[in-house]
Amino acid sequence: ITDKHVVVDIGLKSEGLIPLDQVLDINGAPKFQPGDIVEVVVEREEPEGGYLVSYEKALRHKVWDKLEQAAADKTPVKGLVLSRVKGGLTVDIGIKAFLPGSQVEIRQTHTLDSYLGSEIDVVVLKLKRRRGNAIVSRRELLERELSARKTEALAGLYEGAVVSGVIKNMTDYGAFVDLGGIDGLLHVSDLSYGNVAHPAAVVQVGDQVTVKVLKFDREKERISLGIKQLHPDPWNNIEARYPRQSRVVGRVVSVTDYGAFVELETGVEGLIHISEMTWSRRMKHPAKVVKAGDSVEAVVLEVKAKERRISLGIKQLEADPW
Repeated sequence: ITDKHVVVDIGLKSEGLIPLDQVLDINGAPKFQPGDIVEVVVEREEPEGGYLVSYEKALRHKVWDKLEQAAADKTPVKGLVLSRVKGGLTVDIGIKAFLPGSQVEIRQTHTLDSYLGSEIDVVVLKLKRRRGNAIVSRRELLERELSARKTEALAGLYEGAVVSGVIKNMTDYGAFVDLGGIDGLLHVSDLSYGNVAHPAAVVQVGDQVTVKVLKFDREKERISLGIKQLHPDPWNNIEARYPRQSRVVGRVVSVTDYGAFVELETGVEGLIHISEMTWSRRMKHPAKVVKAGDSVEAVVLEVKAKERRISLGIKQLEADPW
């Protein structure tokens, strides 16, 4: 092995010369050592002596029929990513093939360098035997896998089904859950029985979640999901847990001009109207009595289960001075 060629005995009057770059591995080291047997194609006799031979062409002859069959059947072949080139990657599938950047992932990626040295499955899109060119795609395989997963996921979906998925991304109004090739919407109002300002307060991207299918339009492939529906509604039997005139303790979650909202348990809030805060008629704003985060004791004045409303009072903790 010289700095430019691999010198081989081809049984002719002169030796054969394989260009060194044809036999280098991903790390730039020769694949062969002196004494190894290799197959080559004799190309021409060089004026300065010796024969120019091609290891790549010999490989092509061996693998070409196999690749043509794979291309016809659309069956995957394994390839080793050799290098980054303009517009994509060079992949060794027995011959050097071009993998366009747009065919690496389903969504175009700009981090092609991370594939260098890795073995990937691809399908052959185009073959030009005369010119020795091949174009391959990884994206087509990924789309096939996604389609198969989607078909399988759809087969197991129906309204009321409990399924697992992964939080894919979030918006202000909810989170999208990957159910295995098809996405469902987990609306912010279906995350918890309590008030949730943003989905990030309950879930994060990448979380594995168990959800219930609330609505499923198979034709349009629209899926509505819920987490809170997996748990009992806290407003069931609310009158039994909070009877009128009973005393309760809760946390002030917000204060408005007309009163304060108090969380009694997750998903259950009651309102202390400004008129129920003090026997005095001079109070101008609820903030004079309570603020968000305060723990307060109150009396249950009225429960309306259908409207999901509980009226509370503070002044009733004291005797009516009038």
